[in-house]
Amino acid sequence: MTEFTGKVVWVTGAARGQGRAHALAFAEAGAHVVATDIADRIDSIPYPLGSADELAETAREITANGGSVTTAHVDVRDRTAVTALVSRVGAERGGIDVLITNAGVCAFESVESMTHQQWSDMIDVNLTGTFNCVQAVLTSMKERRYGRIVAISSGAGRGGMMNLSHYAAAKWGVIGFIKSVALEVGAYGITANVVCPASVGTPMILNQATMKRYCPTVEHPTADDLAAVFAGWSPLGVPWLDAEDVTRAVLYLAADRGVTTGTVVEVNLGTTAGRA
Repeated sequence: MTEFTGKVVWVTGAARGQGRAHALAFAEAGAHVVATDIADRIDSIPYPLGSADELAETAREITANGGSVTTAHVDVRDRTAVTALVSRVGAERGGIDVLITNAGVCAFESVESMTHQQWSDMIDVNLTGTFNCVQAVLTSMKERRYGRIVAISSGAGRGGMMNLSHYAAAKWGVIGFIKSVALEVGAYGITANVVCPASVGTPMILNQATMKRYCPTVEHPTADDLAAVFAGWSPLGVPWLDAEDVTRAVLYLAADRGVTTGTVVEVNLGTTAGRA
């Protein structure tokens, strides 16, 4: 597949998980991929985030398959760093054609006990980070009268979740933000859409903090223990998506000829079948 030959695609949070899957797929489809990740930790998040070595591995896999990639350590909360990256890519590659705002974090806390820092970190990465990246690419996209923006939200962006109020607020916000962007820039040949996945089998959920939360009676829970719990939430009996399941939806929206915008695609394991 060479559908994206000649296009420059920026994927945030590309060191591993969904981001890596998206980056690999776009590279295979002919794009030059700009793969970025924080390559650092955030103290309020109870699991390690993507590392410099993992981002380098994403790049290695792309080049090993004959693809083209630029990598950079970028914290999407840092507006200056985001703007600098977009300027650099514009100078080197002519601009970003497709933006996949995938970078995100998740952590559990009740509303009553949540600290301001926990709230801020969740909103700043998941929502403000999306805003920073989208805002940075719009001027160039409008000038070239072409752009595809796909934001990764979550099933939590479609309904509340226990002890995830900050995460749900951010992911609901992503949907409202992207729908608003779609209205503002549609006349310039730019589309903006959202993918809402159910749980995905990545380090965001496959970590000790999450496994212990959902398997409290197991001394040292494993992914198999967690799978038994999560499978019960889906009418399909499937505990979580593979990252590549989400990638297919992302590719669909990015490849659209310009007639689909402001929409939400749910890759949901049937978890939303019982609601309107």
